[in-house]
Amino acid sequence: MRPLDVGIIGAGTAGAAAAIFLARAGHAVTIYERVPQPGPVGAGITIQPTGLHVLCRLGLYPYVVSRGARIDRLLCETTSRKPLVDLSYATVGEELFGVGLHRGVLFEALHAALAKEKITLRTGAEIVDLARADGRRGRWSWFVDAARDRHGPHELVVVADGARSQLRDDTSTSKRIEPYPWGALWVVANETRAPDHAKASMLHQVVDGNQRFLGLLPTGHGPGPRKGSRLVSLFWSLRCDRIDAWRARGLTAWKDELRALEPEAAPVLDQIESIDQVLFAMYHDVVMHRWTTRNVVYLGDAAHATSPQLGQGCNLALWDAMVLADELAAEEHDLARSLERYTRARADHLAFYQLATRWLTPLFQGDLPLLGALRDVAMPLMAKVALTNRIMTLSMLGVVDGFSGKMLALRLPRDVA
Repeated sequence: MRPLDVGIIGAGTAGAAAAIFLARAGHAVTIYERVPQPGPVGAGITIQPTGLHVLCRLGLYPYVVSRGARIDRLLCETTSRKPLVDLSYATVGEELFGVGLHRGVLFEALHAALAKEKITLRTGAEIVDLARADGRRGRWSWFVDAARDRHGPHELVVVADGARSQLRDDTSTSKRIEPYPWGALWVVANETRAPDHAKASMLHQVVDGNQRFLGLLPTGHGPGPRKGSRLVSLFWSLRCDRIDAWRARGLTAWKDELRALEPEAAPVLDQIESIDQVLFAMYHDVVMHRWTTRNVVYLGDAAHATSPQLGQGCNLALWDAMVLADELAAEEHDLARSLERYTRARADHLAFYQLATRWLTPLFQGDLPLLGALRDVAMPLMAKVALTNRIMTLSMLGVVDGFSGKMLALRLPRDVA
């Protein structure tokens, strides 16, 4: 593709990764970020092999892996310690693993790479509307901010401003955006387990029905110039309309409940001295039936946000950015055709993970206890069958490319672990 003038809305994972890929391909890139001083915040995330593949392409793999915690296994069990899901990366490839990572480390890695490219970053610019730039050949768009000032215009518009994006209404594509009734409390604390502890390289979950769900994710070292202590992220499922009741109940009662559910959570809970240390995250289910128009493309959570049950959010966003750059490179002249190719290239992969996440969520976070009981019967049986266990593991890795049995191809270095 000939050099384009690209405007990207949002400097999160999808926006930053797309900016790096496109700038390296010779496009003129401007990013608009609503936060005046964006910084490394957030809880632990899991970078799956798909995300690691993209980070290899970006040249960020060694740094991210060195700052994260290697994850070799996912174990979800009941309060009676009956395994529901026990998946090992090694069953589908000895060289494969995930990385538990502080979201701020990924932010720092991407923004350090941004600073090395010829990319304009405009912070404190909340883009609320798109307007067609008349009088120009082809399709160009102005960006309109909250003060009604115009920016641009830009030939290619990349919308990557998250699940709460206001810009999905600027295109005619049909869509459905619904908030999930359940979210999660989370806190990041120092890891007290030794590196050789049996669960130090495991995403460990404990469930009691589908209304009590505790997760412990090794999170590696936090953001900043020095590695510092190793971290662990704790997650606790909670209905969005029960936040006030949780606060009224008090921190001590909540900590006692979690200790009884999972004694290994005690060292994390002991570090929580104030209820303000515990943050709450809400999730959205975003379905768009097309992610592109003639000159606009939606990436990441702005296009296809889901609940975090499969831990794929950042990985899907990174893959979006990579595929967009590849499809633009494959088409010499026609931007609209390149964006159509992008939609086709992402359709099967995203359809699988959106449907799988939507199906799994009420089994782990829901209001019908019967679904939790059915899960407790069905999932251990599925895990015992080699074929379904393999499908579940491949789904965790992020490589299932639709419902036809296709898999994404990965290229990962084997000498960095």
